[in-house]
Amino acid sequence: MTGVGSKGRGVMKLAGPLLLAAFLAGCGNGGGTVDSLPLETYTAEQIYERGEFEMDRNRYGDAADFFGEVERLYPYSEWAKRALIMQAFAQHQGKNYEESRSAAQRYLDFYPTEEDAAYAQYLLALSYYDQIDEVGRDQGLTFQALQALRAVIEKYPDSDYARSAILKFDLAFDHLASKEMEIGRYYLKKQHYTAAVNRFRVVVEDFQTTTHTAEALHRLVEAYLSLGLVAEAQTAGAILGYNFQSTEWYEASYNLLTGKGLKPEVIGDSWLAQVYRQMLRGEWL
Repeated sequence: MTGVGSKGRGVMKLAGPLLLAAFLAGCGNGGGTVDSLPLETYTAEQIYERGEFEMDRNRYGDAADFFGEVERLYPYSEWAKRALIMQAFAQHQGKNYEESRSAAQRYLDFYPTEEDAAYAQYLLALSYYDQIDEVGRDQGLTFQALQALRAVIEKYPDSDYARSAILKFDLAFDHLASKEMEIGRYYLKKQHYTAAVNRFRVVVEDFQTTTHTAEALHRLVEAYLSLGLVAEAQTAGAILGYNFQSTEWYEASYNLLTGKGLKPEVIGDSWLAQVYRQMLRGEWL
């Protein structure tokens, strides 16, 4: 058999780059004969680079499609692994959160020990977190975001993504407390004092590390005084004085109590008195 001459080898060597150039050229011409060629004509690397090309132009849906084709046509290649994480990223950038979550989960299922697994877990968490909207919306997504963010923190504690996840976890946690406060204020305004107390209690007991605890305690002072439960109101005021004495909320509660001839102090054995005792032992805040 006659061997391939140097000229022939040169033509073959140029074929790959020329084909890729033609492939990319088709991106900007609205289709045509180049884009009509079957993707099987191109290598995994070339299709991947087409996905990157689309990403650079903020065409995230198209980019995700090309990364998905790498995964479909070359499922066991190194390029497929890279394309899968990029598919999750492209879908997230395009705000297709369910699709992003699906791709990220596939990456975790197929490549759990790879370096990008931490990023896949982080993208999965972001697919919930970035949908958290105004306080008035349903909080189911917030709970899911907290669970997914916790997974990043616990599984990849030394990663950069863990540090970011901690910050977002705190914000999401604060978001849930905001919801409880919003409902509690509504009940307080409508003079449904027992319902209001239940909401503010949730904040004090379950969200005590958030920025809403001081106001929740003050609202408890207001609600309990309205219910005639003076001991509970005084105890809530005592907790405020112990932890948040320099805040406007303590000042407001102090004025409210002293205006009725009362003072902030722990009285009785209510749930608030138990919180106060735990606090003194260093078990709260």
